[in-house]
Amino acid sequence: MNAEGLFPMPTVRLVAGVDEAGRGPLAGPVAVAAVILDTRRRIRGLYDSKQLSERKREALFPLIQERALAWRVEFVAPDEIDRLNILQATLEGMRRAVLALQPFPDLVRIDGNRAPKGLNCMAETLVGGDAIEPAIMAASILAKVSRDRLMVQLHATFPQYGFDVHKGYCTREHDAALDAYGPCPEHRRRFVNVRSAERALEGVQG
Repeated sequence: MNAEGLFPMPTVRLVAGVDEAGRGPLAGPVAVAAVILDTRRRIRGLYDSKQLSERKREALFPLIQERALAWRVEFVAPDEIDRLNILQATLEGMRRAVLALQPFPDLVRIDGNRAPKGLNCMAETLVGGDAIEPAIMAASILAKVSRDRLMVQLHATFPQYGFDVHKGYCTREHDAALDAYGPCPEHRRRFVNVRSAERALEGVQG
């Protein structure tokens, strides 16, 4: 306790930034990344991944992995998203990503206005944090690039949907493919158009 009778704030040494990619697509996982940057190894060009070109994100991706003190990317699969709902699935991905960090952070800064429970450390939420906090910027890049790469891999298994182009988001072409082929295991059944396409295909086959 200090001279004013207040307990001192704990010293914050390691700050982790957390962000996600892929909350809105019809297909594929949500990707969540947590990053602790090394203040001694600066990474130039960090910014919100949505504002960076694909080429710039790809260039920053290995630099973040190489220079960060710790990083982790977690994928929450479509079936878990359907079971939990996208908000709870995202929060669960955040929890897993943070708890996997070594060294463990003293403080977690999360893009948005919701923090998961069970982090075992202090947590702050920052609306628009991916344009404010460098560690969140780094996390947003890792999450975005990791998810985009996975969707390209899924395209090899399910080429009829065009995952390599739209990354699972709702586009005219994606909707047309759903109507023609119905959903695959990577589609999220919580979306009305995915369920409708599935029912329509079952009706034709029946």
